[in-house]
Amino acid sequence: MSWDAVWEKIFSSRSWGKYPGEDLIRFVAKHFYKAADRSQIKILEIGSGPGANLWFMAREGFTVYGVEGSSTAVQQSLAYLDSNVPNWQGEVVQGDIVKLDYDDCLFDAVIDIEAVYCNSFDASKIIYQEALRVLKPGGYFYSRTFAKGTSGDETGETVSYNAYRPLEGTLVDVGLVRFTSREDIEPLFAGFEIVEVDQMVRTSNPGKLVKEWMITAKKPE
Repeated sequence: MSWDAVWEKIFSSRSWGKYPGEDLIRFVAKHFYKAADRSQIKILEIGSGPGANLWFMAREGFTVYGVEGSSTAVQQSLAYLDSNVPNWQGEVVQGDIVKLDYDDCLFDAVIDIEAVYCNSFDASKIIYQEALRVLKPGGYFYSRTFAKGTSGDETGETVSYNAYRPLEGTLVDVGLVRFTSREDIEPLFAGFEIVEVDQMVRTSNPGKLVKEWMITAKKPE
């Protein structure tokens, strides 16, 4: 199982953002805004949380799917979608992203916004292969994930390769956190064509550095 039960507690006790990141908006706009019929574009988010990203994509007319381990987050997603995007198309289900319950070659895009990082390197490779499997040939995968050098990296308990339970920074008390180096990206995305790798660096509270990879990959046609 790829999901840590700590996230049920987090989603049950904390308010969460209701808007997507600008990077995701740009990704979706770049690749899918010109579609003749947006409802025919199927986008899956793995680890979809309370549904901010699903809401944005559904509002823009796309058919959206979310797989999330937390039952609370699934209910939050459904409530948010139902109240803000009448007649949205798709589904949000509770499930494990290490084994997606979807047919091969179904989706035009798969989205990972800081979900896969909660898994070990080996489990993450399996998850990315599942994403590759369910993508259509020529389909896109977008991932935002924490990079090496983020505050908390190499602190606390070492769980596995580049994975810790941090003692400092913004990622304390969220379970396992895997930090990705630039050299990790190619083996993690084996089988994909890497289209673009960018990095966003910011500070969150004084002295707390957050570094995130923004990776666009494509399933070969």
